[in-house]
Amino acid sequence: MNKGKKLKLPKWNEKFIVPSVLSADFGCLKNELKKVEKYSGWIQLDVMDGHFVPNLSFGPHIAGCIKNITDLPLDIHLMVEKPSDFIDAFVEQGADIITVHCESENFENALKSIKKYGLKSGIALKPKTEFKNIIKYIDRVDLILIMTVEPGFGGQSFIYDMLQKIKEVRDFLTKNKLKKYIQVDGGINEITLPYALNSGANSFVMGSAVFNKKDNRKIKKMYNLIYGG
Repeated sequence: MNKGKKLKLPKWNEKFIVPSVLSADFGCLKNELKKVEKYSGWIQLDVMDGHFVPNLSFGPHIAGCIKNITDLPLDIHLMVEKPSDFIDAFVEQGADIITVHCESENFENALKSIKKYGLKSGIALKPKTEFKNIIKYIDRVDLILIMTVEPGFGGQSFIYDMLQKIKEVRDFLTKNKLKKYIQVDGGINEITLPYALNSGANSFVMGSAVFNKKDNRKIKKMYNLIYGG
């Protein structure tokens, strides 16, 4: 049981895959996770409330269940209208990282709560949100999540216009010597991953590209794309 145990996270400048369980088969979730663990930096849980995005997904209980069946850190991506209402419950269930959207209500308070618990914090941007909108919050977060699809549903096509935003974030962090993860989420697969990688991202959320396969050849291929194998 890993709940309450601080797990080792990848370094801020490492490149790694983040499987999103939104696309996993929950009928055999433990086996699904075991297949991808050795290729992954951490596991992501996409939390949706049906208000901030037009879909519902998981609550804190599911986070606790996942925490108990994987040796990887757990990243909670809150796609919710009021993220502050969810922080305590997900911390209790063993979250290691919590990411909130800058478009959500009182997200600054949510970031404060995350840091109060000593967790890594992330700030996410929808495709239409400009990077300049979050610059003043950069020193409060460890991760910047650039959505490369509209949040809310898996299996969408990658928005190539987001490559310029990834480059903008990478250039800003490099210029200011800031050590932050740059994560991308949405439509990442063997075709789009090299574009996101070359634009400066280092954390790659993947759902349908790695789960619901008869074997793990897909994730092996993308792992090799990242590491040049």
